[in-house]
Amino acid sequence: MFMGASTKQGYDIANKSREIVRTLIKEDIKDLNLEEQDIVERIVHSTADTEYAKLVNISPNFVSNSLKALKNNEDILTDINMVKTGITQYDGKVECFIKNKEVVKIAKEEKITRAAAAIEYAAKNDFQGIIAIGNAPTALYKAIELYDTGEIAIASIVGVPVGFVGAADSKEALKNTKIPNITTHGPKGGTPVAVATVNSLIQSSKN
Repeated sequence: MFMGASTKQGYDIANKSREIVRTLIKEDIKDLNLEEQDIVERIVHSTADTEYAKLVNISPNFVSNSLKALKNNEDILTDINMVKTGITQYDGKVECFIKNKEVVKIAKEEKITRAAAAIEYAAKNDFQGIIAIGNAPTALYKAIELYDTGEIAIASIVGVPVGFVGAADSKEALKNTKIPNITTHGPKGGTPVAVATVNSLIQSSKN
């Protein structure tokens, strides 16, 4: 399966779309390595928004750390189930705890969002791997907090929450950490960006 395609017609459409994307953004991604270029191409393809070629920021060790984690079948933790559903062809576990009963309890007791509580729950249950956040800035802030206190083992973070409240600031906070990361500048981001990034990494880990 390539870019979600499973038939010849689907492959032809996906290939043509990628060709168009490469033509449109080639100048913006020419200084990236092949794996990074693939990530950005997939993001643009998934969103039909070429501006992402200028908005994506990838830390120097993001790809290498992510690929190492994926090759070791470490877990992938997502902020919402929609992101989890979009991640395909991975041999390891893809987890989302936002509907977990214990998470709901933590959120109520600590008066935090369920997305943040889900990260806390994962940390308490020995999570180790990649965190993919496409929607909840509170989850991103919690991941940074727990990483800084040594309470969670994070290989890398796909930190691309979308929105006008907290999203941009949380991504700037992530960029200022030592966590290998990918972010998008400003309010743009979301599930398609997070999913495109992770699926690109999974494909690269198998090459």
